[in-house]
Amino acid sequence: MTVLLMTPPMTQLNTPYPATAYLTGFLRSRGYEAVQRDPAIELFIEMMTAPALEVIRQHVEENYEHFEDDELPDVIFNFLAEFDRYHLAVEPAIRFLQGKDPSLAVRINSRRFLPEGPAFDAIAQMEAVSGDVLQAAFGNLGVQDKAKYLATLFINDLSSVITQGVDPYFEVSRYGEKLAAANPSFDNLYDTLMDEPSFSSEILEQLVEQYLEETQPSVVALTVPFPGNMLGALRIAQTCKAINPEIPIVMGGGFINTELRALKDPRVFEFVDFICLDDGERPFITLLEYFQGQREVDDLVRTYFLAEDENGEPYVHFNDNAELHDIPQTDVGAPIYDGLPLGEYLSLCEMLNPMHRIWSDGRWNKLTIAHGCYWRKCSFCDVSLDYIDRFDAAGADVLVDRIEQLIEETGETGFHFVDEALPPKLLFALAKRLIERKVVISWWGNIRFERTFSRARCQLLADSGCIAVSGGLEVASDRLLKLMKKGVSVERVAQVTKAFSDAGILVHAYLMYGFPTQTEQETVDSLEMVRQMMQQGCFQSAYWHRFVATIHSPIGINPEQFGITLAERPEILFAENDVDFTDPTGTDHEMLGEGLRKAIYNYMHGIGFEQPMSFWFNQSVTRTQMKKDLISKAINNLIETD
Repeated sequence: MTVLLMTPPMTQLNTPYPATAYLTGFLRSRGYEAVQRDPAIELFIEMMTAPALEVIRQHVEENYEHFEDDELPDVIFNFLAEFDRYHLAVEPAIRFLQGKDPSLAVRINSRRFLPEGPAFDAIAQMEAVSGDVLQAAFGNLGVQDKAKYLATLFINDLSSVITQGVDPYFEVSRYGEKLAAANPSFDNLYDTLMDEPSFSSEILEQLVEQYLEETQPSVVALTVPFPGNMLGALRIAQTCKAINPEIPIVMGGGFINTELRALKDPRVFEFVDFICLDDGERPFITLLEYFQGQREVDDLVRTYFLAEDENGEPYVHFNDNAELHDIPQTDVGAPIYDGLPLGEYLSLCEMLNPMHRIWSDGRWNKLTIAHGCYWRKCSFCDVSLDYIDRFDAAGADVLVDRIEQLIEETGETGFHFVDEALPPKLLFALAKRLIERKVVISWWGNIRFERTFSRARCQLLADSGCIAVSGGLEVASDRLLKLMKKGVSVERVAQVTKAFSDAGILVHAYLMYGFPTQTEQETVDSLEMVRQMMQQGCFQSAYWHRFVATIHSPIGINPEQFGITLAERPEILFAENDVDFTDPTGTDHEMLGEGLRKAIYNYMHGIGFEQPMSFWFNQSVTRTQMKKDLISKAINNLIETD
């Protein structure tokens, strides 16, 4: 039995999403023939060729044939006007971003080789504020990085051309996302799938036909990590069924696990045969045993499939089997990347910020050091779901063994630990074993900014190869941090982030506004806290997220405890996640959000620390009540906890 695993478009362009690699390793360890492909990156590469641009231009000209030049979107006008340059530059630019032609960097940096569309306006906007930003960011010697940044802007322009001129569902990291995300009805997706395939869908179909011919699978498995992968997954399934209606198609992944827990629409099963929830190893291997006649359908674990009622009417049936437990972390094995085109991924530089670059630059081996979250108390988080609630860790030596196995297979020593929050005790043990076994890697991941990360332990992590951490400062308000059960204080976060920064580790802070009962005063005070922390060098990168209530979080389950009322929801036949709510506090979060984003953008570039809080907002806001030396005192009072 041959299993073909695929990641639909679109995910990151710089590194494979790890789900199929994990399942491939696990299935091979159990004696199955597992192969994997990444149509996400291969679709993108196919669209970024000179012949593809000729087809794209034809589509654009047809779609805009009745428009005057001054009516065209800027990116479309520039593409048509500069088409010969785009046509000439696209393949060299892709090769450069794949690391295959580094000598092209000097020519790219001349600013005369790549045509410059609207994406390049960001440079002019920054230069209007702070002078020559490229010189400041890259100097005279950062030739490769500067060229990577310019080439990324070029790719962003071309992606916008495809979205605005050819295929409205195409985006580099989101592919038809609005059709799936928190959509209670399957109608939009179904109608799109029944319509004529788009330009990108046609290429995707050709790739899938090629994969099926190459691998001759007995089963096809699709991972859907994000809402933007759902359309691509169903297109792949549709193509597979057209070629071989008898082939079983199985679907799972993060989007499924989070948003399809109330699935009722039978039409989904016109495309797929089985949909599995939560960790995929046990449900999937049980399905394979069922296909081989070794199990009954009632043995299936956390699996949706189509059944018939007593009147012969189809309905969506969910089967669980409490007798079969999930596979322990010690037994899931290491990911295997065999079958994925590791040389084709693109290293991008999307922002002039060293922390943001890590997400899109470089080829990272993704590895989980523990399943679930060791804290699992935050009121805004989906703590009721398995991927958060069930904590299970492997030992440090097992992890180092897997790290060495991945280095041997991929030749890469960069690791992204993709845990919800890296458990400190295991993390320290792992760091010590890496040092003792002389395993040289560079790694980063998500943590909680808690007191156990002393200066000495942060240095230990740095010595083991830690280059960056990200974590939630969230609302930067002690009252709200307590309400969300975050388990940290603003003062403690300042001390911990400073300890990481002093150890040479880049720090990114997740920030949140619009939390239930958050006032304008608390929001402005939070921004002042962030200003002080960035000025003191506690973290180098941050991003403000607008709070969203989700149905699986404590806030979504018990909204009255947080002073809000959930909006009435329609009948859920397909996806369910985000839920609207009414907050009687009445704070104008839309107005505040614009100012928060403007301030953090400037702070990250070292600009505007001397400005009052009111400077960033379009209308008058309350004055901050925070003392100007609050964070500096907290840092000076830092106590070792070793």
